[in-house]
Parts: sequence; structure tokens; C-alpha cells
Amino acid sequence: MKLSPDFPIKLQFLFNPHRYKVARGGRGGSKSWGFARAILVLGAAKKIRVLCAREVQLSIKNSVHKLLSDQVELMGLSGHYRVLESEIRGTNGTNISFSGLSAHTVESIKSFEAVDICWVEEGQTVSKRSWDILLPTIRKEGSEVWVSYNPDLETDETHQRFTVHPMPDTINVEINWRDNPWFSDVSDKQRRHCQQFDPDNYDNIWEGKCKPAVEGAIYYKQIQEVEAQGRICNVPYDAFLKVHIVMDLGWDDSLSAALVQKNTSEIRIIEYIEASHTKLDVFSSELRTRPYNWGKVWLPHDGFSGSLNSGGKSTYDLLKALGWSVAKRSEIVELSVEEGIRNTRLMFDRIYFDKTKANAIEGQGFATAGFDHTDLNWRLIECLKRYRRHINQSTQAASTPIKDDYTHGADAFRYVCLNADKMENVVKKARYIPVMSYEPLDAMVGI
Repeated sequence: MKLSPDFPIKLQFLFNPHRYKVARGGRGGSKSWGFARAILVLGAAKKIRVLCAREVQLSIKNSVHKLLSDQVELMGLSGHYRVLESEIRGTNGTNISFSGLSAHTVESIKSFEAVDICWVEEGQTVSKRSWDILLPTIRKEGSEVWVSYNPDLETDETHQRFTVHPMPDTINVEINWRDNPWFSDVSDKQRRHCQQFDPDNYDNIWEGKCKPAVEGAIYYKQIQEVEAQGRICNVPYDAFLKVHIVMDLGWDDSLSAALVQKNTSEIRIIEYIEASHTKLDVFSSELRTRPYNWGKVWLPHDGFSGSLNSGGKSTYDLLKALGWSVAKRSEIVELSVEEGIRNTRLMFDRIYFDKTKANAIEGQGFATAGFDHTDLNWRLIECLKRYRRHINQSTQAASTPIKDDYTHGADAFRYVCLNADKMENVVKKARYIPVMSYEPLDAMVGI
């Protein structure tokens, strides 16, 4: 198809057949503008059914309905399209509808089975659940899924699914302000102002790079430095160093463990495991499948309290009975959460994360039958990137850390930093004190 001079050249792939068409980048790249124009051109040329989706759509105002309506006028297509309150109809039968994904179930989304093009806007916010429901539904022969998004975190589901590990027949382009020939002077002044006065966020806002962590993350700067210095890398297991297990306890939420090796000042997190509704003996069995040179297990303070569910025994007691060497309560460092966070920030520059085993992937590396582990990729890193505080909406003041799905990983990491300097690579043996005997009668022999 011959492109109009008023269409971004970098988005010309939208007119070529591909199952997945993805455009990502920062502000001013004309992604949404270009997607809207392409859909209207295709819909005017032939009858198609289009679904414009996003994760949450509370009303039609939250959709791209206004953007498409404006483009109908700007492109002089008013004779081809009738703009209604909740949909746009073409005179040739083309239909453009709008929907939020989070409210749908496998059953309710079946009404979109006949869609030719599904455009997912603000794709960085779409959850794994929504993608798992949507993609099998868009299955008409020749149907396509279009995704436009401004990257947020490297670990976000959309970024992992379409950019880091793209599916077959995916075309993915990065498009930013410099790729937009209609980028205005007003927008360029805003860009330069951001570059000068908000350099930490500039790359994400204008260059479409992933953020080091969520806005307001407790360890935002530290994660940024870890990534910049390449400390999420290949960290092989060293058989000459002890592997210490640092745990955070939970049942309904998560039971987690960071596996740590210490070499002089370096603290190496070689693996991270997280599970929910998993008994301690099952978790123990999973750990035992690893041929590691085991050190001690380090528990939080609640690991020394008895539980009715375990007949009054504590986690400390149970792990000892399972054959683990467990640090005594007198050995562990106990600080308040806030003191622990301050201490953790100071320790960050000594930490190295293994880029593979520190990130539990479903179906990989787990041996124990029935082990109910997390299926999230880059899980420990994800927890640290998303660990943040409550924000008072009236005053914008930050308060205590939020307790959510990311808390256990962040807590386990904090315990690592608190106790790392007490971790040793040698097994202490009982002291042997030779006893010298003296028999006075011996001295009298021969007298």
C-alpha cells in the first residue's frame, strides 16, 4: 500500500501481514496516532472488525475512541465513518469497538472471536491474566494483535512477552520522538526541560527505556545502580563457599528463600525460590535436590515462635529436625523495618544477583513433585523493583511499606543484608584441649 506523507514511515509495517505488531517507545513518537490512522485506512479499504482494548476501561473516555474520532475528521474520512457514542461504524460494514480487559472472563470475551484486528493500547499495564484470556480468543484466520506501549519495567508481562521473548511472527519496532517528522517545537522544549531537570526519568519518558523500578520504589536508586554496573549477571555456584539460606515465612502468601554465597565482601545471591501453600518439609525436600555445600539457615524473628499448627514447635525446631543447621536467635540481627531498609541501602553495592537462577521460571529447575512455586520470571528482582510505600493521596507523604505480593521477596532480601556479615564459609569444630597428666609416683621410680 502506498503510504500517505502524513504517516510515520517507521510504522509502515502495520500494513504488512503479521500476527503480532508491536510499537514501543517514549513520548512524542506518534505510536497511538499512527496506529489510529492505519486502522482507519484499512477499515475504509475493506470491511473489518476491530477491537480497541486496554487493561482497564471505566468509561469510553478512557479509550482511544476520541483519538480515532479526531483522526476521522483530520483525514477527511467523515464520509466513510459514523462516530457513535460507544463505537465507530464504517459505511462498508467496518466496526470499531472498545473494551477493558481486566473485567473479562474466558466466557465473556468470546464475543470478540471474529475480530480481525485487536489493538491493545498502553500495553505496559496489561496483566498476564488478561493476555492469557485475550490471545486465544483472537483466533480468526488472518487476525492480528497490535500492541502499542511505553515501556515501564523490564519485568512487565507485555515487555517480556513481546520484546524480550517475542512470540513467532512478531514484528517489534522502537519509535521515539526523533522518528516523528511532525515533532513540534513545543514538545521539544518539554523534552529538553525534562533532560535538564529530571535526568533520572528522561530515558523512560522520552527515549522509551525501561525504568529501574516503579515510581516511588524504596530501592529505586539502588536497583538503577545495580543494573548500570552490570551486577545482575552470571554468578556461578562456587563449591568452596557455603550456601546460606535466608528465609521469609508465609503460608497463604509466600514462603521464600534467597540462597546466598559470601566471598570476602561480595554477597552473591545465586538463587531465589518462592512458594505459596507449601509445607516446610516439601520446601526442604526441594532445597535438598540441589548439590550445594550448605551453610546455615537464617530465619526472621517469627521463625522462633511456636505454632498451634505444628504442635507448638517453631520453624527453627522443625528445620533442625529436618537436618538443617539453623542460626540461633542470638546470632541473627534484628532491626525494625525502617532500620533494616537503611542498612539494606548501604549494603546494595556489595550484592550480585545471578541473572538466571535468581529468577524462578515455571517448569525450570524444580524437582520436588507438587512443589507449588511462583511462575513469575525475574521474581526477586521484580520484588525489589516494586517494593514501595503507601502514599497519602491528600498530602503525597510516604509512610510504611505496602504489604503485597512483592513484600516477601523484599523482606527476604533485607534479612540477607542484615545477616550477611555473620555468614561463614567454614564449619566450626569443637575445641580440643589436651589434658596433661602428672603422676607423682612416676617421679619416684628408681629412687
